[in-house]
Amino acid sequence: MSGTLAQVVVVAGAGPAGMAVASALSKAGHEIIILNRDIKFGGLAEYGIFPSKLKLRGGLKKQYWELLQQKNVHYFGNVSIGNGKDLTVEDMQGLGASAIVFAIGAQGTKAIGVEGDSAHGVFHAKDVVYHFNRLPGFGDRPFDMGKHVAVIGAGDVMVDIAHWLIRYKKVERVTAIVRRGPVERKYNPKEIRSICANMDLEGIKAEFERIKDRLAKVGQNPDEVLQAFTDEFTKCEPKLTETKMGFRFLASPKRILVDSNNRVRGLEMEDNRLDPKGEDTVAVGLKQYYEFSCDSVVFAVGDKVDETVGLPYKNGMFTTNPNKTGHDPDDALFQAYDESTGKVMDGVFLAGWARKASEGLVGVAKRDGDWCAEIVERYLATKSGRDVKVVLDHVHSLLRKRQSRPVDVNGLRALDVAERAFAGKVDCIGEFKFSANQDMLEYVDKYIG
Repeated sequence: MSGTLAQVVVVAGAGPAGMAVASALSKAGHEIIILNRDIKFGGLAEYGIFPSKLKLRGGLKKQYWELLQQKNVHYFGNVSIGNGKDLTVEDMQGLGASAIVFAIGAQGTKAIGVEGDSAHGVFHAKDVVYHFNRLPGFGDRPFDMGKHVAVIGAGDVMVDIAHWLIRYKKVERVTAIVRRGPVERKYNPKEIRSICANMDLEGIKAEFERIKDRLAKVGQNPDEVLQAFTDEFTKCEPKLTETKMGFRFLASPKRILVDSNNRVRGLEMEDNRLDPKGEDTVAVGLKQYYEFSCDSVVFAVGDKVDETVGLPYKNGMFTTNPNKTGHDPDDALFQAYDESTGKVMDGVFLAGWARKASEGLVGVAKRDGDWCAEIVERYLATKSGRDVKVVLDHVHSLLRKRQSRPVDVNGLRALDVAERAFAGKVDCIGEFKFSANQDMLEYVDKYIG
């Protein structure tokens, strides 16, 4: 349908949400222009899944390659959107497209908000995940973790970081710091298989002994909880290091303790109790404090969107329409909204983590993209078609003016060939990836001239 007066939709972002939007709308016959910050497509699927999960990553990559082969899908990688970037929001609105979908993820990071959070040895979980996934700008960054690492959190991200620390960094000890108790842990039991061979079982039993009275006060049987907790340590992957993995429950970090060189030496922790709240529990501080020794801390504190993009923004999120439409799914949840004017931004939509930061992983993001595509389809039904060639010419013109270096699908193929040539030759987790944009661009230029 290229060159005909179809509807033209610009999708910013090529992660699971953006690719789901692009896939659904391209199948409906619309022309899709994908603008992606990274050279490579995938987003969370490329740089957020643990790199040794080759089957999952390979399946997603195959789907995305098939999408980009379609004649009505036009890919521009290495194009950043925001104030002072390759394209601004106003540029995109001036392209003449029928609709724009922002599926650019949540590229900001919430402040940790703990005294001492600027010390050497304090890391955000997202930065660590980007590092071991070799995202340009992070892949070659040094991460000096020391011997004992505290990871704040009890979800799948904690498990992935512990996996990297145990099997690849080979630190002496990893401790997951958990605000609530073992019953409230959030990780998938299947994920724990990557690290359960390294569990410090005696240390875990001692930890349960430490907190047993507080568990019992909310009706949790400590022995039964311990049994259920350790029963998940089955089908463990082979033990490759002597690292010990442990947990510290009912604990909240209140302050990061540092030495004379502003290097982490530990945490000031507050003991918590559990209080019932409906069918769940909440952690309540007991005002009892103690020191917990460690050499570095990784905080999984969640993400926020990047306010410098230029979309209306409030409290870490791009703002959406507060006025429900009654549709299912509701259009308002995906419509960008400007509170300063009290109006919806016509034809501008949000999907994935750009709509709701840190909400789920690949599956949830894809579902959100599918829902967004439904809303966009309803919107397009009220609009006349556009000439995709005119829109593409505008994109190319603006990028030339900004001296940008976009990478199209031919460049991606060249890059794929180059990276495959390094397979097995370089020490990295999973498949080889270039960790610098400049290296990628050099190989793209070399292969396609």
